[in-house]
Amino acid sequence: MQGGTSVRLYGLEWPKESARISRVLDLLVAAILFLAVSGAFHLHYMLTAGDWDMWIDWKDRQWWVTLSPIMAITFPAALQYVFWTKFRLPIAATFAVVCLLFGQWINRYFGFHLWSYFPMSEVIPALLIPGALVLDVALLLTGNFLFTAMSGAFAFALLFYPTNWFWLAPYRLPVEVMGQLVSVGDYISYAFTRTALPEYIRLIERGTLRTFGGHSAIIASFFSAFVSILMYLAWWHIGMLLARVVTTPNTLKNFMGLTDKDEPAEAAQKAIDGTSLQGRFVAAE
Repeated sequence: MQGGTSVRLYGLEWPKESARISRVLDLLVAAILFLAVSGAFHLHYMLTAGDWDMWIDWKDRQWWVTLSPIMAITFPAALQYVFWTKFRLPIAATFAVVCLLFGQWINRYFGFHLWSYFPMSEVIPALLIPGALVLDVALLLTGNFLFTAMSGAFAFALLFYPTNWFWLAPYRLPVEVMGQLVSVGDYISYAFTRTALPEYIRLIERGTLRTFGGHSAIIASFFSAFVSILMYLAWWHIGMLLARVVTTPNTLKNFMGLTDKDEPAEAAQKAIDGTSLQGRFVAAE
């Protein structure tokens, strides 16, 4: 009970000191998980859709709209398998996207704004949280990864461009600079030169989507949504493989003087099902 010398935690009676240590360890694990996912997801996203998500003038209606959702749904899909099948927590996609945005803002503010003197308006990252919330809600309502892929992953990609348009629209306004018509986003990047990025490798607004009547962003969003379904299914199974616990026989124990008689099956079973741990807590009471 709470008022005595022990507390009930995880279905067991724990001494107060042990319960406090357990909660501290939980917080440490949560912090380590947050930083690990933030670093890994940020590295993955920067190596795949990095330039389109980094610079304001790279955020076009074709490549940015197509690549960003496809590359951003990878870690949410893998983490959704672990969070949902192991803990029944429908928060994996939102957790992964928050980790990504945390890493991006740390990188953009300290690395590019304070260190390299780029304005934040040039390196602002895309907004992904609304799509992640829809992805988590789809898994919560369906409870099935296949239906989540067909509905949640599809909506994740379709919501990407409308979600970001409200803050991106001012940078698409036309402005005349020295007799040339450019957008505000282009002018910002012209004023703050990227020394390691030649202009000729900027891949934006290239392709044949103009043959669809000029609605390139809509066509790109639907294409991205279809590929995101396949990407979600692939990374769900990658999460399944990475979460699988594989054991190998200990071939070195014979060299250390250990035999099978030193590890009784009863003691191993008690250690697995937790009966010995529970008995130790009851005895401590």
